[in-house]
Amino acid sequence: MSVWIRRGLHAVNATVALTALTLLVWTLTSGTAQSTAAAQETTGNWAALLGAAIAVAGSAIGAGVAVAYTGAAALAAMSERPELFGRAIVIVGLAEGIAIYGLVIGIILIGRA
Repeated sequence: MSVWIRRGLHAVNATVALTALTLLVWTLTSGTAQSTAAAQETTGNWAALLGAAIAVAGSAIGAGVAVAYTGAAALAAMSERPELFGRAIVIVGLAEGIAIYGLVIGIILIGRA
């Protein structure tokens, strides 16, 4: 991959991250006037929802990296020995399980919000 493509991808990644951070700050700071009881109730909710979002996003990124490496290795191994297909798919499936764990944690946190 050329240096310019890599730099372009880094720029796109940084732009998306900054946009997401800006939207997060804007969402947390903008709101309508609420009563004291309602404000206290939503204070606990946003923390649980933010935790759920972090759990799902982190596990999805981790699973993506894991599947990328294990999938590439599985395809390389299967190109030499096709009988390794079953074992390779199991390894890739285990890497994908990381995302499912994050999703379960997110569902639990949303249920408590």
